[in-house]
Parts: sequence; C-alpha cells; structure tokens
Amino acid sequence: MNNFQEAAKQLLSRRQAEAKYSCLDDDIRPKTNDEALAIQGEMAKLHKVKGWKCLLPPAEGKIVVAPIFDLQQDTPTVALFADNGVARVEPEIGFVLAKPLAVKTSDYTESEIVDAIGTAHMALELIQSRYADDAGKEFADSLADCMVNQGVFIGPEVDKNIAIDLSTVQLNITQNGETQAFDGKHPNPRAIDGLVWLINYMTKRGVSFEAGEVIITGSFKGVLDMPFDVETTISYQDLAEYTVTFKALV
Repeated sequence: MNNFQEAAKQLLSRRQAEAKYSCLDDDIRPKTNDEALAIQGEMAKLHKVKGWKCLLPPAEGKIVVAPIFDLQQDTPTVALFADNGVARVEPEIGFVLAKPLAVKTSDYTESEIVDAIGTAHMALELIQSRYADDAGKEFADSLADCMVNQGVFIGPEVDKNIAIDLSTVQLNITQNGETQAFDGKHPNPRAIDGLVWLINYMTKRGVSFEAGEVIITGSFKGVLDMPFDVETTISYQDLAEYTVTFKALV
C-alpha cells in the first residue's frame, strides 16, 4: 500500500459521528494540491463516486473540487453525521448529468457541458468538519478530505435554464411554524460556472464523468446549522420547496 492509499483509507475511516481528528502523520500527509487530489483518487477506488462538489477557484493556489460518495434523493429524512451536535448543511443547486463526459485534452465548450446536463435540482450539501480546531490543518489537508463534504441530498427538480444562470435566490426555512428568510447569493456569478471549470479541469487530469452523477456548485448561504428530528421546509422563492427531517447517523 502506497502513501496515497494509506491516507485515503485513514480519511475514509474518519467518517463517523462527531469526528474530530489531528492531521495525518507527516509521512502520508499531503503537502500539495496534486498530492491531495491523488488521495481523492484513491478514495474513489474504494467508494463509488456519485457526484462532485466544486467552485470556481477562490484564490491563487486553491481549488474546490471533491468527489461525493453518499447521495440521498426523494426521501423524507436526510441521514447525516452530527457535527457539534447539529446537522450542518449548505443550500445549493445540483446538476445531474444525463450524458457521460470523457477524458479530453482540450476544453469542452459550455454548450457541450450544458447539453450533457439532464436536470437541475434544489440540493443540500451535507457538511462535516473532521479536523479538530487545533489540528493545524492547511489547504491540502482539507482538499484531501473532500472539503468537509459527507454527502448530498437532492431535492425537487427546478427549471434547468433558470438554474444555470442563478446567482441570487430568496431562501426560506420553516421549522415549528416559524420561518427564517435569507437573501441567498451564489459565490460565483452563475451557478453553472464552477461546473464548467470542474469538467475541463478534471477531464484534462484523466477523470471522466458518468451519467447520473450530481454536481453541486456552491452554497447560497454558507453553512446552516439545523436541529435533528424537526420537520424542516426549505424553499427557493419562485422555484420549488420540499420538507425533510434530519436524522443523526450513529
């Protein structure tokens, strides 16, 4: 077993309730983005990739890309590991591929990528910070550990063309008869932008994308802490809404 394989095995073993760990031992700890992506690649050999998270690169030397291994859809309950006693989620748009996108040395055009998208949906990224606050983690550590992702919930379908260009949305969350309203703003100019970057960045690195994979592209309101076992209705104004209950995995 090489260092990347051992790192992948250890990081996957940390996916449990209230996980808070130190950084990996120095001999297997990633030092660069390329090493972190190599560890992600070894994770993908151990677990089927069901989707991806991405964002336009937020700063020089930083990229936001990670495979997603847990996908939940069309269920009244969303099961996830507790993080500091709560369910941590990010409201997003999820794009589901209807066609595969193969490894390619040149860029796909935006129209080719859009054509490969079958449907767009309301989505929740399921978040878990698995490093302890005092772990001294650096960017490569987070990248190797899939950027705090523990899965994704796919909600109702929304208009694909609207979703592609979506940059702001009124977000409403109702629990126990009380509604909180948020002015949701995507971190990129359009919800599609990170997806276009992801496809072209990763296919040049030898990664292909399969039909059925879901791609989430950034939160409209950062991380939201939700209570467990409370019926929760989430709506994107003028688009769609759904009701779920968060259940803690043990």
